[in-house]
Amino acid sequence: MELMGHWIASIPDFAVPYALAALGLILTERAGVLSLGAEGLMLIGALVAIGAQLTFGSTLVSLVLTMLAASLVSVLFAIMVVWLRVHQVIAGLVLVFFCQGLSSLLGTLLGWTSVPVTAQGPVALWPLSELPFMGGLFVQNPVVLLTPFIFLAVVGFLKRTSTGLKWRAVGENPQAADAAGIPVGTYRFVAVLAGAALVGLAGACISLLSTKLWIAGMTGGRGWIAVGLVIFARWSPWKALAGAVLFGCVEALIPQLAAAGIQLPQYFVLMTPYVITLGVMVWVALGRRAGSDAQPGALGEPYVREERR
Repeated sequence: MELMGHWIASIPDFAVPYALAALGLILTERAGVLSLGAEGLMLIGALVAIGAQLTFGSTLVSLVLTMLAASLVSVLFAIMVVWLRVHQVIAGLVLVFFCQGLSSLLGTLLGWTSVPVTAQGPVALWPLSELPFMGGLFVQNPVVLLTPFIFLAVVGFLKRTSTGLKWRAVGENPQAADAAGIPVGTYRFVAVLAGAALVGLAGACISLLSTKLWIAGMTGGRGWIAVGLVIFARWSPWKALAGAVLFGCVEALIPQLAAAGIQLPQYFVLMTPYVITLGVMVWVALGRRAGSDAQPGALGEPYVREERR
């Protein structure tokens, strides 16, 4: 029972990076821009969070600077895919490799690698935190506690506001949106930056709030899993949150089994999240019905007014 209690309490800490990264991708892709750069942006977020914490010593400032840094790096991607109309898959892969190299280089040159930091500790939601067995679930870092509200804000924005309606229209039918006077390029550019901010925040959760240090490549492929999670969720934020909890359950179980003395092969442990991802993708593909795919209609398609049909 104690093992299960520790496992349940640790699930949100593992699930939130997946959830925020997937939400950032959904926010970008709802505007019609295919984003495959989550792994790289998470690395930038993880690095800047540690660097800002070492410099300023404030968790709030570090998280804000992390989101700004991820958005700034994504400007390069936005220029390529929105204004220069570079193939979005290629541009996304280039962004990942660029961020991997940049983060490793800066982390080494600035001396931020493997330097422990002190950040905001867990916050207890009393009296829920005093519950037997389940109390640990209500003692979490601030970003974990804010994540449901972030999802509510994004869903409300996309579904309940006129700007959100235009945002989705740009991703579904940019020709019709342009004919209605909506600046397609501007909306897509902003969507890339907004989504990148959330992805960067996901990286900060790993480095600043969980491990409390920076190591090159520390995201360990979580950005790629977030890409698969978006497809699994059919671009629905709430389904993405549920999928993130599923992946968080699997990932949180591994250290708990190790702590209980259950020995697992190292490479089996490393491949487990990807096996789950492949299984989910196969399940989604086999269960897809005609008309059930909620993929934005113009996802991955460049648009310029001169080519309006």
